[in-house]
Amino acid sequence: MGENGAKEIPIGLLVDLSGPLMTYGEDIKNAVTIASEDINSYFEENGRPYRVKVYVEDTKVDPKIALDKVMTLHGKGIKLIVGPMGSGEVKQIAEYVIANDIIIVSPSSTAAPELLGITKPEEKRYIFRFVALDTFQTKAIAKELDELGIKAVCIVNIGNGWGKGLKDYIIPELEGYGIEVKDTIEYPDPAPADFTPYIATLENDISDLTESYELSEIGVVVFSYEEAYTMLSQVKDDSILLDVRWIGCDGTAKSDKVMDVCDKADAVGFYSTVFESKGEAYDNLNETFYERYGKTPYQYGLNAYDATWVLALAYAELSESGREYSASEMSRTIKDVTEKYSKGEYGQETVSGYITLDEYNDRASGDYAIFKVENCTWKEVGIWRYETGEIRWK
Repeated sequence: MGENGAKEIPIGLLVDLSGPLMTYGEDIKNAVTIASEDINSYFEENGRPYRVKVYVEDTKVDPKIALDKVMTLHGKGIKLIVGPMGSGEVKQIAEYVIANDIIIVSPSSTAAPELLGITKPEEKRYIFRFVALDTFQTKAIAKELDELGIKAVCIVNIGNGWGKGLKDYIIPELEGYGIEVKDTIEYPDPAPADFTPYIATLENDISDLTESYELSEIGVVVFSYEEAYTMLSQVKDDSILLDVRWIGCDGTAKSDKVMDVCDKADAVGFYSTVFESKGEAYDNLNETFYERYGKTPYQYGLNAYDATWVLALAYAELSESGREYSASEMSRTIKDVTEKYSKGEYGQETVSGYITLDEYNDRASGDYAIFKVENCTWKEVGIWRYETGEIRWK
């Protein structure tokens, strides 16, 4: 039992606090901290005898560490988890969480189910994701490239399921727009400290493309985490790579690391897409978040905030129903609670917008905001709408 005889709802949090996604991991941790406070106030005000307690573990987005941390949380009796962040982590822990009746809700894993080694919904029955998948994002990026007037690209990707998935999904989309893919360049995961061999290959490729295209028609597409900025920092000041536009993704969007490579990021723009969806309660969270941390929360923080609410509400609902707790009962309850929570039936609105789940327990739709670097800061320059497949530029 928790404080005042309240029943503790233990929720594990698997985030990156010291690796290549730490900008977003810290943000998720902060959002979940506020969520737990808001949920506990809600339970108290409604006379419900529950209290959420969050147990934080740092995974560094390393799949092996993620599995160790899941085992650590499981050893403490924790069977509800927000996270992990990366698709490689989700893939690594999937078998363990299913076998041990653990429920996870990732706010940021976007690889398609087959890239997680999952072939049917039953294999993912305890694994939820409150973010839209890369199949949507690559449509947005391809449309963005077309509207930017890009006619040929080189793709650089991290060699994990997420990076490979983005690359594989975007190639047919680019073909549909008649955009040439000159080369695909893959680096290992974890990322190397020295990117010079990859930079040299890129420079040769871009030089070759200039025989057929203007520099303004050539792009470098980067499917990476924040190590993209390490790579950019190692590009020489007189490199041809600084004469073409770079296009990133949700692994690079709004990253604080851009400050380390200000002038170069300004030169290439680093257009980056990120899933964007806000609900009625966003302003309230944003106000609290800004007062406490001096910035606004990222989308993944919003997804994690809602995930924490859904887990807590589902646990309480299952507990009050008289049904015995099991992961299968909890999974069914989560689906029902997600819908009711999205409709505002608990008197609490979402911060990340309406959450529709598909048969794989993944978020089924979403818009993508497009950011670029201008004067060393991220500026939102457009939004791709899922319903129309069109971009509205600002």
